[in-house]
Amino acid sequence: MSQDDFTPDRAAPSSVPSDATRASRPPTPPRSAGGTLALALLLALIAIVGVGYVAWREWKLTHLNAVALRTTAGLEDRVNTMEHALSGATSQDAVLMQRLNDADQVNRSLREELLSQDQRVRDVEEAVGRLSEKTLSGQDAMHLDETESLLRMGVERYTLFHDAQTAAQAYALAGQSLAGVSDNAFNGVRQSIDAEREALLKSQPADREQLLDAVVQLRNDLPDLPLKPLDEPTTNQDNGVWARIRRALYSVIQIHRDNGAPVDIADARIAREMVALDLAQAQAALIAWDDEACAAALKRVDAGLAAQFDAPSPAVQQARERIATLGGQLKPSMPVKLGGALGELRNLRAVHALKPESGTASNGNKP
Repeated sequence: MSQDDFTPDRAAPSSVPSDATRASRPPTPPRSAGGTLALALLLALIAIVGVGYVAWREWKLTHLNAVALRTTAGLEDRVNTMEHALSGATSQDAVLMQRLNDADQVNRSLREELLSQDQRVRDVEEAVGRLSEKTLSGQDAMHLDETESLLRMGVERYTLFHDAQTAAQAYALAGQSLAGVSDNAFNGVRQSIDAEREALLKSQPADREQLLDAVVQLRNDLPDLPLKPLDEPTTNQDNGVWARIRRALYSVIQIHRDNGAPVDIADARIAREMVALDLAQAQAALIAWDDEACAAALKRVDAGLAAQFDAPSPAVQQARERIATLGGQLKPSMPVKLGGALGELRNLRAVHALKPESGTASNGNKP
């Protein structure tokens, strides 16, 4: 029971006066029985209320303790679950940490391998670069050799045969070959080659094949050209004595050659053969690039046509016009001075040939 239950009992003795108080006070009349009963009922009511309050408090505390116990049990379960989860997470963290360590070791090994591979790739790149330099230098040397050979061929062709067209073709091929050289120091040689090629083309504008075709056509048309008539037509016939005697003797006496051919037939054959021989000489001179000999042969052909063939004939006139056209195309031109580009190329090659030797000597002095 609480202290409230004993409060009336403690209060009751305090209301009883001590002996000294009684002696000093005047006597009081005795209380009535109704007041005592009311006091007893009040005290009983207070006791009942106190007991009810205490019982309520005990019930509430019991209920709170049950709720607290249930809550505590739930928290303990949750804590146990969390502990299990934490223990599992800890084990997983340990496994993950082990895996991370393994991955770190693998990454380190891969990094070392990548570094070694990078070094190997650099070595390979350097080797390929040196190989490409050697290849480029070999290709440049090959192009330079080809260019020099073509230039020398062009110069010799023009010097020996005056073949400007073929020499120009050789110079064109030399320029194309020199274009494959990667060194820009040879650009000046290319300009010199182009200048000499232009001079060659301007020195001989006529096409050699066209001239040869024209001469061959003249040789093919020669058998069809009419010769000069043996007996010139006379408008006024001489009826004198000597003229009648000459005609009489001509009908009786005839002169023949030893081979039995008449004079007119032999002369016609000789005339055609002579002209054909001159045309053959003109063709040979064109093939030999001898323009002077060709022009002289064409002049002899024209003279032969004028002397032995029928000049008024349209075919003969057309042939002589074609010969005149050919002679005009074979006019002598100013000779072209070649060899400048070839000399410049040789000088540059001689200068560049000294560079590798000096570079090799300097590399050999290094430790």
